[in-house]
Amino acid sequence: MKRLLPTVLCALVSCSATTLAADEKPAAPKKPNVLFIAIDDLRDWVGYLGNKQVKTPNLDRLAARGVAFTRSFCASPCCNPSRAALMTGLRPGTSGVYNNNDDWRKIVPEGTVTLQRHFKDNGYYVAGAGKIYHGGAGGFNRLSDWDDYNTEGKGKGKGGKFKEDGGTGVAGIRFGALDCADEDMPDYATVSYCLKQLEKKHDKPFFLACGIVKPHMSWSVPKKYYEMYPLDKVQLPKVLETDLDDVPPSGVKMARPEGDHAAILKSGRWKDAVQAYLATITFCDAMIGRLIEGFDKSPYKDNTIICLWSDHGWHLGEKQHWRKFALWEEATRAPYMWIVPGVTKPGGVCNRTVDYMQIYPTLCDLAGLPIPKHVEGVSIRKLLEKPDAAWDKPAITTWLFNNHAVRNEDWRYIRYANGDEELYHNSVDPLEWTNLAKKPEYAEQKAAMAKWLPTINKEASGGKGKNPDKKEKKAKKRAAQGR
Repeated sequence: MKRLLPTVLCALVSCSATTLAADEKPAAPKKPNVLFIAIDDLRDWVGYLGNKQVKTPNLDRLAARGVAFTRSFCASPCCNPSRAALMTGLRPGTSGVYNNNDDWRKIVPEGTVTLQRHFKDNGYYVAGAGKIYHGGAGGFNRLSDWDDYNTEGKGKGKGGKFKEDGGTGVAGIRFGALDCADEDMPDYATVSYCLKQLEKKHDKPFFLACGIVKPHMSWSVPKKYYEMYPLDKVQLPKVLETDLDDVPPSGVKMARPEGDHAAILKSGRWKDAVQAYLATITFCDAMIGRLIEGFDKSPYKDNTIICLWSDHGWHLGEKQHWRKFALWEEATRAPYMWIVPGVTKPGGVCNRTVDYMQIYPTLCDLAGLPIPKHVEGVSIRKLLEKPDAAWDKPAITTWLFNNHAVRNEDWRYIRYANGDEELYHNSVDPLEWTNLAKKPEYAEQKAAMAKWLPTINKEASGGKGKNPDKKEKKAKKRAAQGR
């Protein structure tokens, strides 16, 4: 036994050393960075989604680098509720945030963790600029949820070169070419801030949010972008003069044909307005190009997730309606793309129907973070890996209290708070010209779609059902008077 003791001790020591080495934690895999790009009021008028007259080379190239979604829809066709839903993970009916005047910070349930805060709490450096929340840095943002946020948001031009309204327009549709340079625009400063962040050496993984405001009105951008769209070449959207004839009263009320559309027709400047929107989209595209050019030169290119989205769409006379604030295709569909190293492949196109409630959980999934219990969406990682994977969840959009649209790959079903209904067979009627809701042979289809309607519809905190345009004008008037 005495002869065996040294051998046994050596074996134990050797075993102990091996065990300690095995117990040492291996270096954790490096967390991916996130470049989070938000665009305001950009509808499906981009080249990669099939629009033939718009010039969006940078967005098109970016979409080709990963997975571009062709049926992507907002949670609400209005800046504040759309962004609040995406960033908090709570649908409008759950939070009660329905309109631009609803301060989500005072309304959402206590303990609701925002997307960027969740990343910050899990070891990320979180920074941003421009419009991520409604109103930008000085709006319904919560600066304590960020490590750093650019609160200036101004172009570098001097002497008041930048005029937000361009000095022209028709009624509330504001547009006009500007005699200034790109550098004079607020979006240019937003991109500059983000480029500086990409030039820095970061000790932590980062979540960098870039909020581009254009093509939000006013459609006022440097005149060189207007010159890209000669007025005699501008094509108006396809419309049906009798399109509202089979739309129920609740839908007609949202369309407000007696408002913007009547003013546009009377002015004879429909083409001018469309030209302005196209020009502003191309300015936006130029800012995206500048951002991605800088990103590609950074050391973070190969380990950064890019998620790009627009908060909602826009009508340009379809259904005699302008702006967003409605539940049809034009107001609810918007560009959406992902580039995820090691997950997406170049040239991916996903035709499944998704909405923006899936952004929060998907980013958590891709970054290896837990998904907070309050988040209502689910991860779409499977669609990023395989764009044609099976997917049965429709997109759901809410506008004001208890008005919802349910959209799958073939159909759109709208039910208003008073019970009014619309049903469109989008795969054969993409412009939604024929409302089938009252036809008995489609009762089964309506019932199948209705099963997806939100069951939680929190009472609105204020302004229930009121015209958002009037509310915005009153708010601006109060702000101008210092109240």
